[in-house]
Amino acid sequence: MTESGVMSRTGAFWDFLAGRAPAPPAAAMLGWELSWVAPERGEIEVFFDARTDFTNPMGTVQGGFLAAMLDDTLGPALAATLSQGERAPTLELKVSFLRPAVPGRITGTGRVVHRGRSIAFLSGELRDSAGDLLAAATATARIIGPARNQDHPDG
Repeated sequence: MTESGVMSRTGAFWDFLAGRAPAPPAAAMLGWELSWVAPERGEIEVFFDARTDFTNPMGTVQGGFLAAMLDDTLGPALAATLSQGERAPTLELKVSFLRPAVPGRITGTGRVVHRGRSIAFLSGELRDSAGDLLAAATATARIIGPARNQDHPDG
């Protein structure tokens, strides 16, 4: 997507990309950086900075951080397809850890497999700088329209 395309869209995801809103704290902590997004296809590629303070006693990136990276890949793939005022919390995330991840750049790719009116199915993976598959995930998200009651998260 072109920079002008990002600048013309609104909503939490697009406002963040266009610099109109700060990065979500979790994304900032994970070193989230957009490579490309194709909202018409529901696909995205992002980069993460797996820092040494993400490691376990074995010196590899702790699985919870990898799960968070996958959630922060799959969620934005869907977020790019949402209309203004819609949001889509993750209902379920299933992660398969395939090989140890070491600190450094990790690439996440995510896609919307199927989107209905209120539920979406997502999939994606994480790869290291050599292109080796580290982890894969599937997720289910609930699409929620513009809030009718701002005091309740489900409107």
